[in-house]
Amino acid sequence: MTTAGTGQAEADRGDKGGVRTALAGLTTRGRSFFAAGIAAAICAYVLGQSDLLRVGLLLAVLPLVCATVLYRTRYRVAGSRRLSPGRVPAGSEARVHLRMDNVSRLPTGLLMLQDRVPYVLGPRPRFVLDRVEPGGRREVSYRVRSDLRGRYPLGPLQLRLSDPFGMCELTRSFSTYDTLTVIPRVEELPPVRLSGEAKGYGDGRQRSLALAGEDDVIPRGYRYGDDLRRVHWRSTARYGELMVRREEQPQRSRCTVLLDTRGIAFRGAGPDSAFEWAVSGAASALVHMLERGFSVRLLTDTGNSVPGEGADGFAGASQETADAAGLMMDTLAVIDHSDGTGLSRAYDVLRGGNEGLLLAFFGSLDEEEAAVVAKMRQRSGGAVAFLLDSEDWVREPAEAAGAPDRSGERLRMLREAGWTALSVPRGASLGEMWRQADRERTGIGATSGAGVATGAGVASGAGGAGKGGERA
Repeated sequence: MTTAGTGQAEADRGDKGGVRTALAGLTTRGRSFFAAGIAAAICAYVLGQSDLLRVGLLLAVLPLVCATVLYRTRYRVAGSRRLSPGRVPAGSEARVHLRMDNVSRLPTGLLMLQDRVPYVLGPRPRFVLDRVEPGGRREVSYRVRSDLRGRYPLGPLQLRLSDPFGMCELTRSFSTYDTLTVIPRVEELPPVRLSGEAKGYGDGRQRSLALAGEDDVIPRGYRYGDDLRRVHWRSTARYGELMVRREEQPQRSRCTVLLDTRGIAFRGAGPDSAFEWAVSGAASALVHMLERGFSVRLLTDTGNSVPGEGADGFAGASQETADAAGLMMDTLAVIDHSDGTGLSRAYDVLRGGNEGLLLAFFGSLDEEEAAVVAKMRQRSGGAVAFLLDSEDWVREPAEAAGAPDRSGERLRMLREAGWTALSVPRGASLGEMWRQADRERTGIGATSGAGVATGAGVASGAGGAGKGGERA
């Protein structure tokens, strides 16, 4: 849950606005009474009817008195908003709790509460609150839901004050607002053997130390309490002081999730589009790998990396897993198509380091971009690619059945380079594609017969330290 800031709306505005503000708040009933009174007064003057003049004055004065009394009412109310939760997956509901406190010494009249919400979250909520006693409190709530990810402002909260006769309504607005973050849908993925590396904690080629510092890479000086069985005699003789072997430190596997956001690679829009499937797939993969102890980062075709801090930009080793997941989810909530036409900037980032497992979600690839993607495999311990041909996603089912398969050549290029590459059909389940990637890796690895899964993009036993497949 997240708690919104509180604000106050004061009904007494002194002389600011004056009569103009009060008259602007007249309702249709109040304006009708005022017009009827003026008309009755004119008729009474023309006809010489004093009784009719009294009725006309009463009708005309009543809405003015109500507006003046309502405008001069001296009471204050404080309001707060609480979101539960503040970050919600697309298609799920969040509840917004509103609380109103009367902090003045006078009771309030009838209050109409209204909160501003974007139209994609549903209709604008309105509530009618009865008289609130001094120091009293009223709480109401409403639900919001969006099928589109994004960040949506809630507020400011508006309070309408009304007189007992319904002649005048004045609106007071709070100054605070909150933001509801709608993240992509996250699908729970089954544990499969995708990396072919050593386990998430242990000795492996594609690893970064999670707890050990650089000083622990070599034998260190003896400290009081160290086990004498760990004395490193060769280093002791070299340095002239007692040295001990470092303890085996837990190490964390790395995983890079690459998301293609090029506008030219995706067609269509909406919750069922290919781009939204790719964003949802990247979000599911990020959460899945973080839950299994990997150091994870999100990389886009523009070369931007999230979180961009910690060990070479990876999250999980130097940050809390929940915070890292939240940061990357917030990024995916607002990510949109880029203006880029190629994947070279992402390749430059991947070329600069040892990336461990690489999970990629691509849109349509031409031959040149497929060649760039093929080279990305060289710096990764394992590579899995999901290709979404946007042309297939926008065609009708009848048209797609007779259309030529344009992704076959791209899949062949990636598989020859060592990727586990799959073509994602329209409306496919990510969990099933995840299992299919594992089946393809296993099948190709069995036929290689040399401990190298060339078609799966995985080297089993890399660096001589692999001890079985990592269940990703």
